[in-house]
Amino acid sequence: MQILQCRDKKLELGKKTLIMGILNVTPDSFSDGGTHNTLEKALEHAKLMLKEGADIIDIGGESTRPGYTKITEEEEIARVVPIIKEVVKLGAIVSIDTYKFKVAKAAFEAGAHILNDIWGLQYDNGKMAEIVKKYNVPVIAMHNQEDKIYNDDIIFTIKKFFKKTHDIAEKYGIPRDNIILDPGIGFGKGIDENLEVLSRLEELRELGRILLGASRKRFIGTILNDLPPQERVEGTVATTVIGIEKGVDIVRVHDVLANKRAAMVADRIIRR
Repeated sequence: MQILQCRDKKLELGKKTLIMGILNVTPDSFSDGGTHNTLEKALEHAKLMLKEGADIIDIGGESTRPGYTKITEEEEIARVVPIIKEVVKLGAIVSIDTYKFKVAKAAFEAGAHILNDIWGLQYDNGKMAEIVKKYNVPVIAMHNQEDKIYNDDIIFTIKKFFKKTHDIAEKYGIPRDNIILDPGIGFGKGIDENLEVLSRLEELRELGRILLGASRKRFIGTILNDLPPQERVEGTVATTVIGIEKGVDIVRVHDVLANKRAAMVADRIIRR
């Protein structure tokens, strides 16, 4: 059991699996691009996810799907800040999905509680770490790399990446207990690498708390005879249950209700 202080909010880790609901406010995300990219639509979906049992709402303003188009910090800030302000008013715990420190700063000024960084504090020579320390927020640090080449064992490679994240955090005075590790399913990994990581998640648990973000990812569609993202719910639920069995504490998902229900049953079996 661990209490994670998220500014004026608290999360209890270890008692149950926490559900992070995905709120992409982008026109081009791989699964739901353009669906929630207005304030009204985003707020409506946030309310729905909270009603369905989301513990965290993860707001992202730039798609990071394979082949994504980068946008300016100013555009990303303009997309996320108005929505963060409104979702915070709902009483939600909000994470900001960004690797850009200026976007993170604007998000925390708007009331966000957690950083979700796809480059694990390693993108900008410590500037993100400075922001995290200043606002004293928890960090979800994801493993990432530019290619899919692994010259060493993949779990060993991911552990080396996370050691660098921990070293940066230590340098800037960020407590290790404030860092949640995400193995980065679908980032710098093909289907074989994704399956290898999922089958060995428990080997990362010794480094800290784990978040799993496999929701609707391409490898699930491939396994299910090329189903489109919106039809990958059951496949995502399978990864959620396997992740819980292997020690995951948070799952980041598009389909909150289905994964929440699966997690409740898995928790009763596994967290006795």
